Amino acid sequence: MNNAAHLMAREPDPNQMDLNRSLETLLRTRRSIRGFTPQPVPEEVLRKIFELGQLSPSNCNVQPWRTFVASGAVKNRLRDAFIAQIQNQIPGNPDYPYNDRFEDPYRGHQVRCAVALFKEMGIERDDKAGRGRANLRNYEFFDAPHVAFIGMHHQFRETVAIDIGIYLQTIMLAMTAYGIGCCAQGSLRNYPDIVRQEFGISRDISILVGLSFGYEDTNIDANRVRMTRAPLDDNVTFKG
Repeated sequence: MNNAAHLMAREPDPNQMDLNRSLETLLRTRRSIRGFTPQPVPEEVLRKIFELGQLSPSNCNVQPWRTFVASGAVKNRLRDAFIAQIQNQIPGNPDYPYNDRFEDPYRGHQVRCAVALFKEMGIERDDKAGRGRANLRNYEFFDAPHVAFIGMHHQFRETVAIDIGIYLQTIMLAMTAYGIGCCAQGSLRNYPDIVRQEFGISRDISILVGLSFGYEDTNIDANRVRMTRAPLDDNVTFKG
């Protein structure tokens, strides 16, 4: 029997099959949580999750992510500072400008996401106050007991930002595996100076994204939302 035939005839590895099933379960289970209980995540679990994040691949293994995790009084100060900015209508000054004007098909996905979320929250299209309140929930961290801010040195650009995205996905899947809900929030990069001041971060660290996390509050309407995904062939092309 040649080597190729031998590989084809080999019995499936039960351990590998269990790993495949576990990964698929995590990917299908993970979703954005927008309402949390006040119960904090134990410190040993926190450290384990972010240790797993350290296993993320990166370009030339530079490991560019710089993560700042706030809990307790620190988290509350950050929340209050963010809310004050919004209530005083102070424009954001993100380190990386965000283009929120999408064309189809991306615009369609964005609209369907908002419609599904507002429907569960009982917010009508013309309910300006309700939409404003929904936006403010981002800066309240959805009542999460913890929030993380993830950044990188400002010298890095788009290619290294890809590594940050890989790291963020690792963290979110690790949280899902430990029964912890989370929500990645681009809005939390809007006031990076607040984060730098609280953590004593130098100006050359730029903030890319925030991540609110904790244990899901199943009584929150927004947590009933289940987002759909486009068919595979809309995004992936196979050839050869």
